[in-house]
Amino acid sequence: MAITATGAANAYASMQRLAGPVGGMAPKPAAGLAEQTVPVSGPGSFGDMVEKAVTGTLDTGRAAEQRALSMAEGKASIVDVVTAVAETELAVETLVTVRDKVISAYKDILNMPI
Repeated sequence: MAITATGAANAYASMQRLAGPVGGMAPKPAAGLAEQTVPVSGPGSFGDMVEKAVTGTLDTGRAAEQRALSMAEGKASIVDVVTAVAETELAVETLVTVRDKVISAYKDILNMPI
């Protein structure tokens, strides 16, 4: 898969948008249901795992960006930049694959007979 500068920038921006709403409390249930909030994240929870994955991917992207800036200033080699970009690409692809699997599982649950 070839990555262009625009594609990388778009992926990086998408990861930043994803990192914003992670954690906190789940939305309140609809009228007629129990009026309580349920924690979405906590130690060992799925939300915590997703938050760590998104944060790790963002950190990897930021490191690649920093290496590219260092190379532009003449402080880093092209090998360092290519390695950092490859690591970022792998992290983003992994995150997208997990997202696709979660969406697929959610659709399977929705299609289950009651």
